[in-house]
Amino acid sequence: MFILGNFLKAVAVVLDYVLTFYMWIVIARAVLSWVNPDPYNPIVRFIHNVTEPVMYRIRSRLPVNFGGIDFSPIVIILGVVFLQQFVVNSLLRLSANFM
Repeated sequence: MFILGNFLKAVAVVLDYVLTFYMWIVIARAVLSWVNPDPYNPIVRFIHNVTEPVMYRIRSRLPVNFGGIDFSPIVIILGVVFLQQFVVNSLLRLSANFM
């Protein structure tokens, strides 16, 4: 059963890294919205393409735009923190039970 425990721990660690990386991409998107970046820059396009599907869904469901300020990055960051605290920690705890 230790193999299943090691597998669950590896999944939890990789998921934690992916969520942290996505959170930093969302922060970079918020910072880029303050300036006028070149829309043809490949890095700017990557950040926009990765974050826009999630931000669009949040903007369409919640009225998070008050006074010209977009609060959807805050909602995404709170969601990432929730997933890190709930899912990742649950997987780590479950993996410890199998070891």
